[in-house]
Amino acid sequence: MKKMLIVYYSWSNGNTKRIAEQLQTATGADIVRIETVQPYQGTHNAVVRQGQDEVNTGYEPPIRPTPYDVQDYDIIAVGTPTWWYTMAPAVKTFLHSNSWHGKTVVPFMTNGGWPGTVLRDMRAVCRGASFAQEREFRFDSTGGPQLVTPQSAIDTWVDEVRALL
Repeated sequence: MKKMLIVYYSWSNGNTKRIAEQLQTATGADIVRIETVQPYQGTHNAVVRQGQDEVNTGYEPPIRPTPYDVQDYDIIAVGTPTWWYTMAPAVKTFLHSNSWHGKTVVPFMTNGGWPGTVLRDMRAVCRGASFAQEREFRFDSTGGPQLVTPQSAIDTWVDEVRALL
């Protein structure tokens, strides 16, 4: 049986966390949340502006070390919310901080109706990896926690990922 790690970043409503935890429950994989060294602070709008600036400048915020080493796993599921049509800057930091050669990456992303180029951008950073079961999950366009993607589609995806083990 292959070893799987689930790594995710989630900031406001916990939508990406919600998907990551459903995958963890079904697979029993290790799971870790990416955390920035300096947490985002201020109003929602202030953090949105900061996030846009970070994406536009290519900034990769320092992140806290995780208790898991990617090299100890065969499959790594990486989840991110969409920030200005790409992955959250903290996820970009995480991806650039690891070697992906010989790994299977399961990229997944959440969005409010504007998926952008998140999955393509994640594939570009994870050079040397193979990719499986890439998926987009949509929540309401106000940035809230209302799921638009049918739960049955999430359940099917979870089963497909579990089959990789």
